[in-house]
Amino acid sequence: MSKTDSQERGYGKEEKELLFALDIGTRSLVGVAGRLEENKVRVLAMEIQPHNRRAMRDGQIEDIREVARQAVVVKERLEAKLGVPLKNVYVAAAGRALKTCQASFELKMEQRVRIDEEVVSRLEAGAISLAEETFRSQEGEQEKFFLVGYSVSQYLLEGYPMTSLLDHSGKEMCADIIATFLPEQVVESLYSAMRMAGLSIAGLTLEPIAAINIAIPEKIRLLNLVLVDIGAGTSDIASCRNGSVTGYTMATVAGDEITEALMQEYLLDFDTAEAVKTEAGICDEVSFRDILGNIRKVPSSDIFQAVDGVSDELSGEIAEKIVQVNGGCPSAVFLAGGGSKLKGLREKIAQRLGMEENRVAVAGDFFQMNCISEENINDPEYATPLGILVSAGLGLIHDNYRIMLNHSPARLFGNGNLTVRDVLLMNGYTYRDMVGSSGRNLVITVNGQRKVFSGSVAVPAVIMINGKETSLTSRIHPGDAIWFVPARSGENASLSAAQALGLSENDRVLLNGKEQDASVMLHSGDVLAELAAAPKTEENRKEEMQIWLNNEAVSLQPKADGQPYYLMDMLPRVDIDFQKIKHPVQLLVNGEESGFRRLLKAGDRVVIRETEE
Repeated sequence: MSKTDSQERGYGKEEKELLFALDIGTRSLVGVAGRLEENKVRVLAMEIQPHNRRAMRDGQIEDIREVARQAVVVKERLEAKLGVPLKNVYVAAAGRALKTCQASFELKMEQRVRIDEEVVSRLEAGAISLAEETFRSQEGEQEKFFLVGYSVSQYLLEGYPMTSLLDHSGKEMCADIIATFLPEQVVESLYSAMRMAGLSIAGLTLEPIAAINIAIPEKIRLLNLVLVDIGAGTSDIASCRNGSVTGYTMATVAGDEITEALMQEYLLDFDTAEAVKTEAGICDEVSFRDILGNIRKVPSSDIFQAVDGVSDELSGEIAEKIVQVNGGCPSAVFLAGGGSKLKGLREKIAQRLGMEENRVAVAGDFFQMNCISEENINDPEYATPLGILVSAGLGLIHDNYRIMLNHSPARLFGNGNLTVRDVLLMNGYTYRDMVGSSGRNLVITVNGQRKVFSGSVAVPAVIMINGKETSLTSRIHPGDAIWFVPARSGENASLSAAQALGLSENDRVLLNGKEQDASVMLHSGDVLAELAAAPKTEENRKEEMQIWLNNEAVSLQPKADGQPYYLMDMLPRVDIDFQKIKHPVQLLVNGEESGFRRLLKAGDRVVIRETEE
């Protein structure tokens, strides 16, 4: 298409409305340009450029310069067709680069409560925190990972499985989640390659999400469906239900195994075997030259028979991974990618899953629901590039340069509405950064009685959107600027034997059965007692003060600095998460409403509790 032709079609007049999506695959790059027209994306041009040499491995960029060179080729060809420069690009990270971790978190309440969204959020947040800790302990600190999403595989209420906890009542609940992480290296290599190609990444999504957005219409996404993108190196698998992508995995067997089987059977080089594989799907007979120079004509039926064993292996592993990530057989399966065209594979997968054959379909029939073109685009090989384009056009990819985090563009993944918590997790922060943690308590035995000395509470995080304080559950919108200062965890309880007993640092005590100086610092589990011969004068020992806190007796040792106790000193001793309180907190001393600075004296009856209204 000439520049004059492109101008006649009006492309140049709407440069700002043009969308450019680039699918960086193992074998080639596919660039697609289009624009939004009445809630659909019109494809204006497409270019495919194979890698001249091995630049990708299992979806991850190995040769950044080679990928950048080929991206420039695609970019310049599209610019020539459209007659306008392309500066911004939408890309997707390979699903095969994702790593998952399972975690379970249990929440026990003192009494039965009605479970609302805040309780569910607290439960899921605990599971996320455990998943992060487990994953980072497994992977080590050598590589940084982003949490890009999670899905709840199961809830338990009083030990019984539940699909939802909302509006139920109970004391003990549990959430099992699957958290998904993306290596920082994958993200950084994408940014580096595009920057070297003279392009700015306008939005970043994940390949499985992009493919689902084009292959599975939103109106049927409430069903439990699975998409399998069968590429060259691996087969990416994503499950969805209730409108969201709920899990990712991959099968290590894919299109290359079919190609390698043909190479061995017919003595072919890789490129010839690839061509034979493609032609067998559309012709009754295939002609080719083997590595010995022999020209052969083979019926396509014989070719399919030659790869039947590998096809069985591929269908078996895909079916196994589908059941694993989905928790059982889905309602339907969509196949995408070049490997989905392999004759008989669809039927084999259906058989392995115990499903009717018409429940497994090759993607493509629904492409026209969100995408229009003068050319035939209903090809499963185009699922990812078209999916990226449609995701960008319909606003399903968050624009990285429209959300700022601490004065820098935030990196965002996935679909749907995002909360502040989602943005922070996607940008390398952990749940501990958001809420902190109280210092560890010191639990010891003093003169035969168990004593608990509380660590200090965490200093809460500072969370602001557009200069106003907000919460982790607040929704973000295009153009928002987030300011975040991580929470600072509280200090562990620290106490000397002298402080615990109200003695002088020069006195002697009995610690774990051995006589020691009273200046010794204590550790949880220590057994401390006064020496029988130790002098007990008013000068070197003060009596502990006893009060009642929520109807339980509490013994308060004298503070090391000699300061009195105030009502605020009792806050760490009650089971209230002050980061997530939903109702007002009642503060009473001897039945009277009091403030944090209320001075406490022996015998006071203190009540600190969250009201129901």
